[in-house]
Amino acid sequence: MTRASRNLLAGPATLVAGLALWLFAGSVDLPAVDPVKVGVVLMCVGGVETLLGLHRAVRGRAEPR
Repeated sequence: MTRASRNLLAGPATLVAGLALWLFAGSVDLPAVDPVKVGVVLMCVGGVETLLGLHRAVRGRAEPR
């Protein structure tokens, strides 16, 4: 499994997990963290990871140095 395909699998999964937290965990009270803010951070990380996977897939293998 290439790095691009790993990013293309993990990115959307992270984005969906963050979206679920953002949508459905608003009424949960945790003493240390706010689940809604964690959801937003996970969505951002998932989006960046997906874009990185797309970039790596389009660019292909790096040329040897």
